[in-house]
Amino acid sequence: METFSGRVWLMGDDIDTDIILPTEYLIYKTIDEMKPYAFSPLRTDLAGAIKPGDIIVAGNNFGCGSSREQAPEVVKALGIKCIVAKSFARIFYRNAINNGLLLIENPNLCEDITEGDEITVNADTISYGGREYPIAALPENLVEIIEAGGLVKAMRKRNGLD
Repeated sequence: METFSGRVWLMGDDIDTDIILPTEYLIYKTIDEMKPYAFSPLRTDLAGAIKPGDIIVAGNNFGCGSSREQAPEVVKALGIKCIVAKSFARIFYRNAINNGLLLIENPNLCEDITEGDEITVNADTISYGGREYPIAALPENLVEIIEAGGLVKAMRKRNGLD
């Protein structure tokens, strides 16, 4: 995994898929049309303020709720580089990985960080404020999917189709 840095958007516990992308915006045909409404129940201006390379840091149970795949798709489309949370809803976790979005579980970072601060992520740690926060190693098959940009792209690459 490459080392990268990004500005943090701080979120709390139980950020569900209806907060990530409310159901009324599923009427749009493309993720690009849905992007302006991401996180609108939380903050109406948030989708427009997020810049490519930014990072979400959240509490427990990020992505709970429905299994709709548009939730991680819209987060990735906003340019979020990764999400660091205390824990993730399992279906969101897998949908995010399948879409090439890096998710990192860390129990302490969200308690120590302030929105707008910058963190650096590398293969085994997150650096912030002179502290190191450990990252559990991801299985190689998940790293392959994330680095390829998603499951379909990884399988195309593995089978020599790209």
